[in-house]
Amino acid sequence: MTYKDEWLLFEAGDDIDEIEHRPPTEEFMFYQAVVSGNVEAVQKNCEQGRFVESEGVGVLSRNPVTNLKYHFVITTAMITRLCRQNGMELEQAFRLSDFYIQKLDDIHTVEGVKILHDEMVMDYTEKMRRHSRNDTNSKHINDCKEYIYSHIKERITIEDLADEFGVSASYLSRLFKKETGISVSAYIRQQKIDIAKNLLQFSDYSIIDIANRLSFSSQSHFIQQFRESVGMTPRKYRDLHYMVQWDIQKETDAEEK
Repeated sequence: MTYKDEWLLFEAGDDIDEIEHRPPTEEFMFYQAVVSGNVEAVQKNCEQGRFVESEGVGVLSRNPVTNLKYHFVITTAMITRLCRQNGMELEQAFRLSDFYIQKLDDIHTVEGVKILHDEMVMDYTEKMRRHSRNDTNSKHINDCKEYIYSHIKERITIEDLADEFGVSASYLSRLFKKETGISVSAYIRQQKIDIAKNLLQFSDYSIIDIANRLSFSSQSHFIQQFRESVGMTPRKYRDLHYMVQWDIQKETDAEEK
């Protein structure tokens, strides 16, 4: 019997009417809240536990944890594409998606998947809120930001950007400062520091490895730049934040087993 034949039998069976799916407007409103950066609405949805409610939701697996993981992947994919369509940098949107979906491998409880889901949707929402507040840039500047994020591991100069977009370095430098309020070099540095914070919190890369991966001129230069931006050394930041969220999650998983 083919899958098509099985579906025809299933469709004609008694189980097909047992699940009445939620109206798409509710799901659409949730996605819109994320895309518009409505932190309060998304936070309320998370607190209500709507993601783990089974009423009106399709059953994708008989295993409840696997079922919820499938729904997590669908939700992440939808949010990623909608955020991208509404201005989030392409590489940021998809790398964020990859990061959270890969984290599913380490989760084995319904509560663990819920914690990750809430973290994921709030992360996208907060990023979209910041984006909406600053989304007054010209195409040149938005393209620059996209290029910077896509090449964040490389050493990027204003000359590189000017050559990429066919304008003079002085013009691009003035325009970037006018529209964003900071220089190109300061923006690049902040983006690298943000990536470094994630690596310090969620990876086992050494300080020097992170400095090299993000093309800082030296480990000492990275430490200096990090301290000026964050107010503490990379070592201190890691001591305070390393895997904190996932340690809490593992404790929750252990209690439920």
